[in-house]
Amino acid sequence: MSAIKWGIIGCGNVTEVKSGQAYNKIEDSSLVAVMRRDAAKAADYAKRHGVPRWYSDAGELMNDADVNSVSIATPPAFHLEYALAAIKQGINVYVEKPVTRNAQEAVAMADAVRQSGAKLTVAHYRRALPMFLHVKTLLENETVGEVRTVQIRMWQKREPKLIADSETNWRLQPEISGGGYFHDLAPHQLDLMLYFFGEPEKYSGYSLNQAHSSAADDHVCGSIVFKNKVVVNGSWCFNVAESETTDTCEIIGTKGRITFPFFGKYVTCKTETGEETISFTHPEHIQQPMIEKIVAYFKDEGPNPCTIDEAVVLMQIIDAFTMK
Repeated sequence: MSAIKWGIIGCGNVTEVKSGQAYNKIEDSSLVAVMRRDAAKAADYAKRHGVPRWYSDAGELMNDADVNSVSIATPPAFHLEYALAAIKQGINVYVEKPVTRNAQEAVAMADAVRQSGAKLTVAHYRRALPMFLHVKTLLENETVGEVRTVQIRMWQKREPKLIADSETNWRLQPEISGGGYFHDLAPHQLDLMLYFFGEPEKYSGYSLNQAHSSAADDHVCGSIVFKNKVVVNGSWCFNVAESETTDTCEIIGTKGRITFPFFGKYVTCKTETGEETISFTHPEHIQQPMIEKIVAYFKDEGPNPCTIDEAVVLMQIIDAFTMK
């Protein structure tokens, strides 16, 4: 393909700034159509963002002769259905995280990709942000020595400020989201662990519903042992006092420690010779660096920045942490 012409399936709030406008700011990339089941909202989005066409039916968007790539930005319950339809039509796919509600659905998506030879990338866009690439460089350079343990703490109040707004809180409806807030936030965190440390050897965890404020579990704990013997321990709780909220990752090595928030803008590296904190400014459209890599991949000019097979492993870890 000489040019990537995008259609967004599910042009809701998550696409307003994070991704939607980025498609037109990348060479050989343009947003030509959007879809939302609410026709009035689809039309409004297209008008505000200068998108040539809008639809209220995903099938009609995928039948648009100009569309050769789709961004699936719906709630997770619909990811597999739309991805399979796009793959069948030979359309490139960029699918939001979590890639599906569970590992079984992710495996079905991976099987379809393999059987068709289609191109599909998962939206773990933190892999392309300078802040997390800096962390990866520190690890590759063994700045803090050999990594021994990683501690993740994501503790938030019952209505986290980190969650994107939606008209209905579908994130707390497991039949739509796959679980609760853990399923919305943890994929970013756990994918970075896979990106930093490679293939996991074993993992286990548990979840429970402490507050019973919704059908979704609000407390998840889990551990991963990687093949390189790095151990990751994570704690996610979505029912703490506001004064106790935290978003912290600590990577502890034989020569120091790296500390950063997954949803913040700084990295602190403390070694035997001193401590340095570097602040970062994320791009206006936070997915743009990832989309640039995806456009290159779809044009056969670069590797896939996040494969469906990697996402399957992530979903297997999430299932191990949360399945009863």
